[in-house]
Amino acid sequence: MCVTAFCQNPACNHSKTLPLEKLRDRFGPDMPAMEWDLRPKLKCDACQCKTVGLIYSPDSNKTSGMGQNNLYGKAKGGR
Repeated sequence: MCVTAFCQNPACNHSKTLPLEKLRDRFGPDMPAMEWDLRPKLKCDACQCKTVGLIYSPDSNKTSGMGQNNLYGKAKGGR
């Protein structure tokens, strides 16, 4: 998965892909990664606003968990 956080401040509108490995290292491997678990812990890097939204999408740079080729990545022009 790829998780992108975006600032909901209309004057800012900053977004950033979250490094899931760093979140795991910071909050522990057992912390859930659902939106309602992550949002209270986040703030915008640009304006420090705590009103942050999250978008979850397939990571086109990785293969599926079953070891098969990533069909999403292929559809988007990846390998």
